[in-house]
Amino acid sequence: MSPPDHTTPALRCTALTHRFGDTLAVDRVDLSVPRGSLTALLGPSGCGKTTVLRMVAGLLDPDEGRIEIDGHLVTGGGVAVPPERRNVGMVFQDYALFPHLSVARNVGYGLRHLPRGRRADRVAAALSLVGMEHLGARLPTALSGGQQQRVALARALAPEPDLILLDEPFSNLDAALRTAVREEVRAILRAAQQTAVFVTHDQEEALSLADLVAVMDQGRVHQIADPQTLYTRPATRFVAEFVGEADVLPGTRAGRYLVDTPIGRLPTDRALRAGEVTVVVRPESLALRRSGDGVGVVTGLSYFGHDQLVTVEVPGGYVLRSRRGPRLDLDRGDRVGLEVAGQVVAFDHSSQHGAVDTADGVPA
Repeated sequence: MSPPDHTTPALRCTALTHRFGDTLAVDRVDLSVPRGSLTALLGPSGCGKTTVLRMVAGLLDPDEGRIEIDGHLVTGGGVAVPPERRNVGMVFQDYALFPHLSVARNVGYGLRHLPRGRRADRVAAALSLVGMEHLGARLPTALSGGQQQRVALARALAPEPDLILLDEPFSNLDAALRTAVREEVRAILRAAQQTAVFVTHDQEEALSLADLVAVMDQGRVHQIADPQTLYTRPATRFVAEFVGEADVLPGTRAGRYLVDTPIGRLPTDRALRAGEVTVVVRPESLALRRSGDGVGVVTGLSYFGHDQLVTVEVPGGYVLRSRRGPRLDLDRGDRVGLEVAGQVVAFDHSSQHGAVDTADGVPA
């Protein structure tokens, strides 16, 4: 069998579907992961993201659909390649290290088919890649959470897999460690030129680490895009509200690229077709100024030192948030004028929650 060319995706899922009894957990998911990329499956608990990961790993059989890894069909069309023959590395949420085996023996566990000399070389290379070469003789119980994470990653890297899958890889770490460890993991995966897919419910984690993010809800993929596109051009209202902070207002079409809202007429980032739409306003785009005849009233202030979050009630009882600098120049009860920087994202009812199947993840 000839090797796939460099344009072949490392992973391609087509119409992937799985049910648990009467519950449709994964609903015809399409996913293409480029070689050498770090892709996040992002969504709330129960959205189907871990089920997708388990089907790719071969730990769960889909009811419908196809999975190709490195250009080779592993699921679908009567094919069902077992997990151990898929050349996929897995990093579990709890790391799944053997407590009675040393670090080196944990890393070498999946290399028992190799001659002893080659096995030792692979273990040494994997431990060196994760910066753990001096701790090979220790037991996992003598390591910190961050060190255990790196051992689990080294074990996944040692067999030189076509794809690495990580299931909520940072959820067991303390908040103080989480940021540092995820940066380490990204650097390790980059150094190994490794393709990886990781599952997370943490939008900050997905945006800061991934090259591509697939946002899921109720078993469906709403949008697949790079982090900037996902944040600035969300394809559905669910994506807009789940990824980052967002407040919504009702709107009425005032022109092809204009919408009337309770805070005035605003330009939109896309052509409007429907008369009634939903408008998304990000806190960082909303500027406030004290004004006796302003349409908003300050109802809350949360001060963080480096910035502050101001809550404002506007006509109709709608509540918006404004993220501002550290200077405290407003008080609760102040009347304020509001100005939105740039264009707002607006959705008609057809793009509130539907799945997206366009190249850039944004409806035409």
